[in-house]
Amino acid sequence: MIPLIGLLIGIILGIVLEPSLPAFLQPYLPIAIVAAMDAMFGGLRAFLEGVFTDRVFIISFASNVLIAALIVWLGDQIGVGAQLSTGVIVVLGIRIFTNVAAIRRALFHA
Repeated sequence: MIPLIGLLIGIILGIVLEPSLPAFLQPYLPIAIVAAMDAMFGGLRAFLEGVFTDRVFIISFASNVLIAALIVWLGDQIGVGAQLSTGVIVVLGIRIFTNVAAIRRALFHA
């Protein structure tokens, strides 16, 4: 229940405060969102398999976002940012779909 209350408070604060993202960070936002989604679905999968630990989830969440952003930033520095962004999205997308498939099997035994 507490996570849902936190999510609601976050949504309300976002609507009321209307935060803006500096232009130099905007290319990294989609990558950070996909990396966060990967950690979220991985955490849900671990929960359903009975091996979830909050410490591992927090470390996974933060490291996924930071490493994905670092890869894209490095790509920007050497002039191949779009290609590395696509690579990060593809890899994390595969992981997300793998986790979702495992979640579906756990929930529906299919």
